[in-house]
Amino acid sequence: MGETRTDSGAGATTEAPSAELLERIRKQRRQTLELLTVSAVGLVPWTILLWFTLPSGYTVRQWRTAWVGFDALLVLAMASTAVLGWRRHRAVAVAATATAALLLCDAWFDVSLALGTPDVWLSAALAVVVEVPLAAFLIRKVLSMLSLAHWPPRTPLGDGDREALKGREAVSDMRLPPRGRD
Repeated sequence: MGETRTDSGAGATTEAPSAELLERIRKQRRQTLELLTVSAVGLVPWTILLWFTLPSGYTVRQWRTAWVGFDALLVLAMASTAVLGWRRHRAVAVAATATAALLLCDAWFDVSLALGTPDVWLSAALAVVVEVPLAAFLIRKVLSMLSLAHWPPRTPLGDGDREALKGREAVSDMRLPPRGRD
């Protein structure tokens, strides 16, 4: 596989990744970032097109099904987050992130779809008092969990990583920098 390293903090040994594994990870990372970049750039003209072509009002079928289904998904996400949290499973970070995203989507659609109606005030109040603060709380908790995570030694994976590491000593013993530094 690769060379064995000693973790200076705990005295445990870890297997260094092979060159083939590092190359595969680097390639997957680059492909993922390229896909996300193309998707983000492609979404800009699509969004502009929608702004100019979509009607400002639209009669919808299955309105109840859409909202009840979305809220059921939100309940499932919250319950999954709670269960994973109680079980102290590390996947709680993924579930909490998904729950936060769903809460923000719920707040956005509740308020934006209620604009121009008397319901906008209740929707805005729920967004400001419940949904957005709960989403922010979950995101803050996930970030704090990530800052406590035991990261493996940093190994350059991408084209820009080598430049970022210039001037540092003992690259093989490095850890990811704490949040807010570098």
